[in-house]
Amino acid sequence: MIKLLSSRLRMLRLHHKYTQQNMADFLHLTLNGYQKYEQGESTPPLETLVKIADIFNVSTDFLLGRDAYLQSIGITFDIENAED
Repeated sequence: MIKLLSSRLRMLRLHHKYTQQNMADFLHLTLNGYQKYEQGESTPPLETLVKIADIFNVSTDFLLGRDAYLQSIGITFDIENAED
């Protein structure tokens, strides 16, 4: 789960053209603190995970790699067509 979360954070950040420093600022973290999320060295607490989902306009389920669950209830996510 951590590896998938870290890769999705990076993918979404790049898609939205944010820097790691932008994300750290949005989340009121140090740059190093945010980088640890993308590197899979640390996992964000629930409150931060929700903030990240709000920034990218995705569900926490998507961030956590629960795609099979989302698909089972009829929800799909297309990063290319997500709102910026």
